[in-house]
Amino acid sequence: MQEEELVDGKVDWRGRTAVRHKHGGMKVSLLVLAAFAFENMATLSLAVNLVSYFTGIMHYELADAANMVTNYAGVSYMLSIVVAVLADTLIGRYKSVVFSGSIECVGLALLAIQAHYRSLKPAICNLYDQNAVCEKIKGNHEAFLLAGLYLLAFGSAGLKASLPPHGADQFDERNPKEARQMSSFFNGLLLALCVGGSVSLTFNVWIQDQKGWDWGFGISTIAIVFATVTFAFGLPLYRIQVAQRTNSLIEILQVYIAAIRNRNLPLPADSEQLYEIEQDKEAAMEIEFLPHRDIFRFLDKAAIERKSNDIQSEKQEIPSPWKLCRVTQVENAKIILSMIPIFCCTIIMTLCLAQLQTFSVQQGFTMNTRIAKHFNIPPASLPIIPVAFLLILIPFYDQICVPLLRKLTGIPTGVTHLQRIGVGLVLSSISMAIAAIIEVKRKGVARDNNMLDAIPGVQPLPLSIFWLSFQYFVFGIADMFTYVGLLEFFYSEAPKGLKATSTCFLWCSMAIGYFLSSIMVQLVNRATKNVTASGGWLAGNNINRNHLNLFYLLLSLLSLLNFFVYLLVSKRYKYRPQSPEVRGVDSQ
Repeated sequence: MQEEELVDGKVDWRGRTAVRHKHGGMKVSLLVLAAFAFENMATLSLAVNLVSYFTGIMHYELADAANMVTNYAGVSYMLSIVVAVLADTLIGRYKSVVFSGSIECVGLALLAIQAHYRSLKPAICNLYDQNAVCEKIKGNHEAFLLAGLYLLAFGSAGLKASLPPHGADQFDERNPKEARQMSSFFNGLLLALCVGGSVSLTFNVWIQDQKGWDWGFGISTIAIVFATVTFAFGLPLYRIQVAQRTNSLIEILQVYIAAIRNRNLPLPADSEQLYEIEQDKEAAMEIEFLPHRDIFRFLDKAAIERKSNDIQSEKQEIPSPWKLCRVTQVENAKIILSMIPIFCCTIIMTLCLAQLQTFSVQQGFTMNTRIAKHFNIPPASLPIIPVAFLLILIPFYDQICVPLLRKLTGIPTGVTHLQRIGVGLVLSSISMAIAAIIEVKRKGVARDNNMLDAIPGVQPLPLSIFWLSFQYFVFGIADMFTYVGLLEFFYSEAPKGLKATSTCFLWCSMAIGYFLSSIMVQLVNRATKNVTASGGWLAGNNINRNHLNLFYLLLSLLSLLNFFVYLLVSKRYKYRPQSPEVRGVDSQ
């Protein structure tokens, strides 16, 4: 076996150094993509249809149900940070996926049990009968619902946190060919989402609406079992990133503490005088080295060496990491700090996405859902339109557009990560503007036909549900650019010990977006309660009497303003410098 066939920093399942042509690569990453597809098959239908479950079965009001969905999604994405830190520093990404898949199975099983047994649900009631008194779920039964829901959230968080970085670990960034394959892998993640999502948005939604939610949750449970087993099957073939002995988040914190302690020390004119351990070939294989950059200079004070008698006793040889940090450690802190503005600029996009998963579905229930003589499309299945389009667009973009753009720009990924993200942010603003226009048309049809108080699902408006497909279509393309671009951006820019944690910046951004959606709905209702007869733009269960069009327009304007802020932020961003070892490989 030749030494160059070994992959430094990665091991096989027995702890031996991974071999390039035996472990990892694109073929092995297909198992990760398959697991990701099964996970989305299980959960995507819930994201778009749980509002119907909470309102129709559990008798929550529409705004409360929408907030429950966004809170569940927000908690799930936020928990991904916790799981990612554990995966990076303690248990490893492989074990994290298997453990999280098991937790998600338990959560879905609990929801299936509650959906099956009538004694665990409130009495059947027609929410649209003004004379009916519908009691929503409460007490122990509500606790049972929340237990299953948030176990599902925790398990889903773990899979989202660990699957993408584990798949990226199957490639060597220092190898030009594998670096391009890794870019294709990230595009493949969205393709896997679309494949699983297409089944979820059609078959799963139909099962939930026609056969019952117990069957729907049961099928989702089976899908997660398949996801976990499929992933585990590849254990002998994976390149496994060994969990770091030190917590990289702690190392980032040490930089700030040391910089504060050394705040009164003058910065040396020559950056070579800043502290760094001696770099040699043996250290280079185990320890990351980054060159100094003249940004965020205040953090450089963490690497200023004091006189030995000031910083340590004569018996102590190693300086305290809370008083003195390596240049590479400081540069990693700079990278994380410089990514935060990019992170913040993507929150508004998820705020828009949350509306497509909640209020847009409720719009669909008021419209004509017939697409054939004897077939009606469930409103929650509307996202299948952009998903089906993306099934064609993603391979076209990855196999045709990227190679052409690569020849024009010289960039391995065709365009930079930040350019790709920016395109998606523009499209999200356009999507919300389209949603506002469509809602004006929908309400106009209801008003013209004296159907403002029509019962959704029973008295459909003479307007096809496919009018809503325009906003889903545009936002689906925005997904392809922004969310995939963010995953690849955070993974490629992050320090070695924060690969899984950094990809969770995307999920954390989405979590804040979902939480912000819940807050936004409440704030809008409070601000407009004296302006409208219904008590607020989004108050009550009658969407025909609401002012959803104004809410969509507000989101479109916020998204546009957010894009201009992003332009300023991205223009100032400087990409992570490659270490000398990486540059040497790339130049070959």
